[in-house]
Amino acid sequence: MFDDLFVRKSLNVKKALLFGFEKHESNYKYETNIFDGMFQLHVVISSAGNVDTNLFESDTGEEYVLYKTNSIGSFVGEVRTKIEDVLIQVANNCYDIEIFKSPQTKEVISYVRDRYGDDLEYLWKKFPDNAVWRRKDTKKWYGAILTVAKNKLGIDSSEIAEIIDLRIKPEKIEELLSNENYYPGWHMNKKNWYTIILDNSVNTEEIYKRIDESYRLAL
Repeated sequence: MFDDLFVRKSLNVKKALLFGFEKHESNYKYETNIFDGMFQLHVVISSAGNVDTNLFESDTGEEYVLYKTNSIGSFVGEVRTKIEDVLIQVANNCYDIEIFKSPQTKEVISYVRDRYGDDLEYLWKKFPDNAVWRRKDTKKWYGAILTVAKNKLGIDSSEIAEIIDLRIKPEKIEELLSNENYYPGWHMNKKNWYTIILDNSVNTEEIYKRIDESYRLAL
């Protein structure tokens, strides 16, 4: 019923625990009162990422299920609205936007989050599949994940690719671009930035090292 709230989002366990979820076996569970304590709402996120709700009357402990049926009426409508409000908070506070599909892109995003505590910033409403990382101290960008057609990189293909843009010292850019699978920085200053396609054409561990170098250069 509320599945559309979680489209293109992935659970961030750390955020969920801070929000108030507790782990129960392989699931995560959150409890809160709605309607001034008339009901207790249970939100359960399964290990597969599915979100389910159960609503119980506080006085009797009996489950209230009408909101899950085709029942109509002002009261059941208000109940659905209250539940949706809670789930919107869960989606906004416990989930990360999951725009990108490439497994290597996801690995890179996880690496940056774990090492630097940084999440991607989505700055452009017209381009929701483009995002950047910036250092907390200098506010400078040290990386970007973008979605472009390969022919924009000079490749004879219209296939859409997920790419990463990273910083480099200007004196090293020419040597780097002489290597296969490295390209001039897309939508960046080509003296200081270069691009890698996140399709495993470059080893993931190598990309991690280059992210670290880019981070240091964003002072």
